[in-house]
Amino acid sequence: MKAAVFHEYEGPVEIAEVAKPELQDSSVLVEVYAASLNPIDNILRAGYLKQMLELTFPHVKGYDVSGTVVEIGENVKSVKIGDDVFARPNQMDAGSVAEFARIQEDELAIKPSNMTHEQAASVPLAGLTAWQALVTKGKIKKGSKVLIHAGSGGVGTLAIQIAKHFGAFVATTTSGKNAGFVKELGADLIINYTTQNFEDELSDYDLVIDTIGGETLARSFKVLKKGGTMVSVKSQDNDNLAEKYGVHFEWFFMSPDGKILSELAKLISQGTVKTVIDSIFRMNQAAEAFDRLATGRAKGKIVIAVK
Repeated sequence: MKAAVFHEYEGPVEIAEVAKPELQDSSVLVEVYAASLNPIDNILRAGYLKQMLELTFPHVKGYDVSGTVVEIGENVKSVKIGDDVFARPNQMDAGSVAEFARIQEDELAIKPSNMTHEQAASVPLAGLTAWQALVTKGKIKKGSKVLIHAGSGGVGTLAIQIAKHFGAFVATTTSGKNAGFVKELGADLIINYTTQNFEDELSDYDLVIDTIGGETLARSFKVLKKGGTMVSVKSQDNDNLAEKYGVHFEWFFMSPDGKILSELAKLISQGTVKTVIDSIFRMNQAAEAFDRLATGRAKGKIVIAVK
């Protein structure tokens, strides 16, 4: 099958012939219609995580997938051949910018009929990250005051909408040119990070969702009330700051979860949550798509239409 691969760390993204994934008893084989890109794709390609997660080559790119089931393992009960599904495959099954992908049954969800494959492919990793940060780790509830960093990014666009669904008051950081955009998504208070210091504008927040790390994360502790919660997908070691400010600190990396994806699919099909797509590329334009990702300026998700 054809797939978008790179052959070495920091190597170029190319389209190459690779072996089709082998079906497992608990998995399905999906003909891929669309995939989407995430920062982790370029982080892995650059080799920043190779001591933690060493890759084999050629390495097939992509952690988000939407497509049609063409084979099912003998233990699979919840889906059938011909079903349209979407998922964030686990690390062993990752490699969705390809003609076929393997997905474990408990990691997939049925794609709503009123979602395109491109829309569905834009959701899994970012949507699961947003949901698990807000709900699983952040314990969000009605009336919570939440700061979501990078509101116009892949995670931020979904996190704002999910937080509003749960009845939270949402502040977000973004550039001035995206202020109207994040307001349309539901943000109540918008901080232009190019002209404002968010820690001077905000106080007594229940929850901060950090997708940036570094200095931004350190400054974010100041906006939390005593007993508040900082959830970060970027930095693991901030217990000293958490103790200093009297707050809880949670670091996590999202986990594939078909049940949560089904909840998100329901909200999207109802129009409660809208997908946000920055751009769509064909598979033979994969290198250009990854160049777009590397700019860090995508508004929403970058999608690759495979079929």
